[in-house]
Amino acid sequence: MTHWKLLKICLRGLTISLLLLVVALSLDIIVSGSTYHPLTYLYNILSWLSCQNSFAPSCQPTSSSTSSGKKGLVVTTQQEASKVGVQILADGGNAVDAAVAIGYALAVTDPCCGNLGGGGFMLIRLANGQEIFLNFREKAPLAASPNMFLDRQGKVISQLSTKSYLAVGIPGTVKGLEYALSRYGTLPRQQVIAPAIQLAEKGFILQKGDVEYLQTYHKKLQKPNVAAIFLKNGKTSYQIGERLVQKNLAQTLKLIAAQGADAFYQGALAQKLVKASQEKGGILSLEDFANYTVAQQKPVRCSYRGYEVISAPPPGGGITLCQMLNILEGDRLKDLELRSAESLHLMLSAMLYAYADRNRYLGDPDFVSIPVEKLLSKQYAAQIRSHIPKSSAIPPEPLYQNVITEGTNTTHYSVIDRQGNAVAVTYTLNSNFGAGIMAGILASCSTMKWMISPANLALLINLA
Repeated sequence: MTHWKLLKICLRGLTISLLLLVVALSLDIIVSGSTYHPLTYLYNILSWLSCQNSFAPSCQPTSSSTSSGKKGLVVTTQQEASKVGVQILADGGNAVDAAVAIGYALAVTDPCCGNLGGGGFMLIRLANGQEIFLNFREKAPLAASPNMFLDRQGKVISQLSTKSYLAVGIPGTVKGLEYALSRYGTLPRQQVIAPAIQLAEKGFILQKGDVEYLQTYHKKLQKPNVAAIFLKNGKTSYQIGERLVQKNLAQTLKLIAAQGADAFYQGALAQKLVKASQEKGGILSLEDFANYTVAQQKPVRCSYRGYEVISAPPPGGGITLCQMLNILEGDRLKDLELRSAESLHLMLSAMLYAYADRNRYLGDPDFVSIPVEKLLSKQYAAQIRSHIPKSSAIPPEPLYQNVITEGTNTTHYSVIDRQGNAVAVTYTLNSNFGAGIMAGILASCSTMKWMISPANLALLINLA
């Protein structure tokens, strides 16, 4: 058979395959009544192909670790941290004790996102019905100014708010965990932090997901004092089955276990962070650390088809969550196929509108007046729902002037104990491995969340 005849046979086969594909897609559109249905298959195929040779976090399988038993339920992003939470519950601790222990453990075992140098939120519902929200997000240094990220022409200086010591805010994690444990926990601090100390001092065995994360952010870990910890011999990536030891972090945790939050905000650790900041062009001061406080607030409440929902008030995302639920309450999602084109269209449309309002209205309530009542209103949700077409996508341009790409670097974990106490924690370094700066702990690049134009710098917009 000649090459020409072989080529003709191949072309004929390809033509027939394409015709069959067109017929199949047309039938799918006719049966489903929507162009979304076949596009869902196409999206899944393209996503699978693009991820075949990628270490990107979005391409990784879900890595959450869930442990449950008669004494409670623990869900985290890392199995060693989940084991810590379960052990604390087994030792008689409540959900708050376990949540605090997990927070410290994740700072060791999930260093991209778990942290001591960042901040976050904790939502607590006690078995007696009491509901508590703790805000321990990072705060701006007293020396922060409206033009700190701008050049003389008023233009933004690239990476100054993400990869420099000016990017570092005052961490809230240690103060937040201490606040929760001292008021709502039952076990002594030393017992709660002990598992994290052991994981840092003796190390833990790296699994596939751990190694892939370190490899993905290899370039960000190049600074000598960072590389000395997260790169093997300070140079190459760790491999599956090898042990990651963090002796310096163990010493930091021992100080916190012995002295509490004072060690971090008034003692040697604060002095170390401030010294490093001032030597490298940062503006942190000892006064910044001494003045840091945790805010206790009332959670946001809403309802969805008979269920009561409690979530994070501003600057957290509870209003956005409730708004999405209010919009979707008018549609009977359970009558639609799971992850069908129709159900995804309704959910994504609700998210599109809710996140547009989030970008427009939400921010730090100390600086921004937020129309909470309007955003939580069922009537407002019904008005939005009336603008969602049933069989066509909504173009984002009318709702979003500027599209901001958000990362996957905030971690969340949840704990329920056998008494019925429940805790949900979201905390972050704002970017994977924070600012890539090590001063005893990985420092958060929290100032990247600010609006950095002179007119709007006062608005601390929470995009986490």
